[in-house]
Amino acid sequence: MTASTERIVIENCSIATVDADDTEYATGHVVVAGNRIESVGAGPAPAGLEGVVRRVDGTGHLLTPGLINTHHHFYQWITRGLATDHNLFNWLVTLYPTWARIDEQMTYAAAQGSLGMMARGGVTTAMDHHYVFPQGSGDLSGSIIRAASEMGVRFTLARGSMDRGTSDGGLPPDFAVETLEGALAATEATIDQHHDASFDSMTQIAVAPCSPFSVSTELMKQGAELARRRGVRLHTHGSETVEEEQFCKELFGMGPTDYFESTGWLGDDVWMAHCVHLSDDAVARFAATGTGVAHCPTSNGRLGSGIAPIRSLLDAGAPVGLGVDGSASNESGRMVDELHQALLAARYRGGPLALSAREALTMATMGGARCLGRAGELGSIEVGKQADLALWRVGDLPGAGIVDPVTTLVFGAPALEHLFVAGRPVVSGGALTTVDVDELAGRAAAASARIAGR
Repeated sequence: MTASTERIVIENCSIATVDADDTEYATGHVVVAGNRIESVGAGPAPAGLEGVVRRVDGTGHLLTPGLINTHHHFYQWITRGLATDHNLFNWLVTLYPTWARIDEQMTYAAAQGSLGMMARGGVTTAMDHHYVFPQGSGDLSGSIIRAASEMGVRFTLARGSMDRGTSDGGLPPDFAVETLEGALAATEATIDQHHDASFDSMTQIAVAPCSPFSVSTELMKQGAELARRRGVRLHTHGSETVEEEQFCKELFGMGPTDYFESTGWLGDDVWMAHCVHLSDDAVARFAATGTGVAHCPTSNGRLGSGIAPIRSLLDAGAPVGLGVDGSASNESGRMVDELHQALLAARYRGGPLALSAREALTMATMGGARCLGRAGELGSIEVGKQADLALWRVGDLPGAGIVDPVTTLVFGAPALEHLFVAGRPVVSGGALTTVDVDELAGRAAAASARIAGR
């Protein structure tokens, strides 16, 4: 960085860097130069810095890396509160006909609502797994990417697809699916148009057939081949429910993990959502291949899917990130809440030592960066990394008397004060700075009314 680079100084705060050594500072500073972290350490920032355009007094605050969401379905924002007492399969069958009527305007409004809650929940890197592309619905991928760009957050679009409708034994109605050839061509076109593999990238694309019960084996296989030919990552749903296990055995003659392996879907360029029902052998294979997991504890509870074996996955060395999942199975969409839910879910399954507050924070940051293939750029507060930072209020009433600020973040009731993405403010004083939140709410409500009318 040169002396003329604009700098932001954040100091007098507690800092959890989430680096390889879990370095923390009771009172420290971070200097941002341009879009990169220039320095981090104990005490006040170095004297004599040039080009300082903003100083943030972090007294009573905790600074962490920005949170990284690894699984979501933005379009579901406009169908929240429906089918609240269904298991996954019944929930999907109930809502697929509604979702199959989305269009570009609805998708844009839903993405804005989801992204607004992402940012207000501390997310600097958002992700959307979008797989519903009704014919004549417009440029849905482009509308989602445009919403993320306007919000100012970093973004991965997992360009999903479905080609197995009800007539082929799948769950979605036939009018909600694409052809094999159409899905592959549209996915590659999205990579051509939007994927940026650079260190500073704000937009990346992943290949993401939806799930074994909505996608043909050929689409799984050719999707994996496409992703590896183009050098992008692979994402899908996996081992979410007991019913999925039964479905795979009846249709393919094997369980989900064996099926994924047979189609080329285990590897260090793959991450899967949920993975609730993994055997010990499956956990070992995920770890051995570097296959990542997007853990979605709130959604798993909302749908009654079960409790994922997160302690086993972490002990085995598999990458594990956190996700809020679609807004129709997690109505709040607040990523910071998933840290608390992940800790509770792990302890329901394995007792009080099953997950610590710091492990929950690591999953939400470095774990997510590993899943998205961006651990070199994101996920920790280290010199040279992207200046994606979240500053949390931990010293006022909800956290008063809690000595450890990370405990306040995970166990308590943290409030986001500031959010920076690539050194640019997206949340300031707890409010979104890049968009009008009332406009977002109004647009989303109108879209909900439109899809209900259809």
